[in-house]
Amino acid sequence: MTRRLVVVLLNTDPRNVEELAAPFYYAAVAAAMDQEVDVLCTATAGKLLFKGVADKLHVKPGDPKTVYDWIKEAHDHGARFWACPANLELFDKDDNDLIAECSGMMGAATMIQTIMDEDCRVLTF
Repeated sequence: MTRRLVVVLLNTDPRNVEELAAPFYYAAVAAAMDQEVDVLCTATAGKLLFKGVADKLHVKPGDPKTVYDWIKEAHDHGARFWACPANLELFDKDDNDLIAECSGMMGAATMIQTIMDEDCRVLTF
């Protein structure tokens, strides 16, 4: 039975790079286990889905793997990434500013409805 995992990055701040691998690692592992995985990046974490942000961040100094590599790995396993529409407005961005791995927008109402209506679990970071 496939279950759904919703990973919400809300308090994960791109300025604290040591926080950035775990959410994408969990998403990759769950997707590799054939779980349906949606990752919503909102608040300051929403910046990670903007082109030119995650590819400049390294969780560990000297490690060639970027945060964008972590995102791509989770995406390659089947995790879907969603941007918060309010974030685009907040940061004066639009759809063209989002990385290719972003599947589109997921607003608050859609996220809440998904969590309430479906057999899913939520992880927040």
